[in-house]
Amino acid sequence: MSRPAGISAAIGQEHEGEPVRGLPGRLPEGEHILWQGAPDWRVLARTAMRAHWVAVYFGVLAVWNLVNGVMQGSGLASTLTSVGWTVAVGAAAVGLLVGYAVLVARTTVYTMTNKRFVLRHGVALSKCFNIPYRTIGAAAVKVDSKGFGDIPLSLADGARIAYPHLWPHVRPFTILNPQPMMRALPDVASVAERLSLQLQLAANAADKPFVAEPVRTTARPERQAPSDGQPAAA
Repeated sequence: MSRPAGISAAIGQEHEGEPVRGLPGRLPEGEHILWQGAPDWRVLARTAMRAHWVAVYFGVLAVWNLVNGVMQGSGLASTLTSVGWTVAVGAAAVGLLVGYAVLVARTTVYTMTNKRFVLRHGVALSKCFNIPYRTIGAAAVKVDSKGFGDIPLSLADGARIAYPHLWPHVRPFTILNPQPMMRALPDVASVAERLSLQLQLAANAADKPFVAEPVRTTARPERQAPSDGQPAAA
């Protein structure tokens, strides 16, 4: 992965050895934590792991096996056995996806300081990415009807972090230009406002433009972000 000056990564550290939760080291003088959060595992299982679609797939497959068995005259015992195996495999698959979502949520910490955004995640291998606000060129927010949502970040000045290193905390279908993303956040509109303020301050200090992309919501039509650069609240 290629990173411009300012973006750094720490890989392989144990979470228990962190001097400050969610950070690879102690904060330097003049820097302080503004906010920390993590994904909601239920929302993460649905939006990132697509566990509900896997459940639907195996449910349809079980019904098909039942109907096909009856139509083919396979016998009640044989048909029920086939359906039972399908349901069992489906339950195991959904269970694995949900279990992984729980582990991801427990091992992920999103941190905003007055200087940078820090993404720490990793179930088996801990990874921690320090992303100064000046390296973020644009941000967006997607809000659902219950206030949960995602905040993808577009990196500027040629910054790039490899898609596999970020997953599942990356905007889908951005493999060529991966965008780090805070996923499945409760009260995401409030978090977006905090982040937008810090990005605007960093942009003003660097005398460069900052782009706040339009709010996307799954419950209501899109609304454009205000002209001051802050994402519109849901």
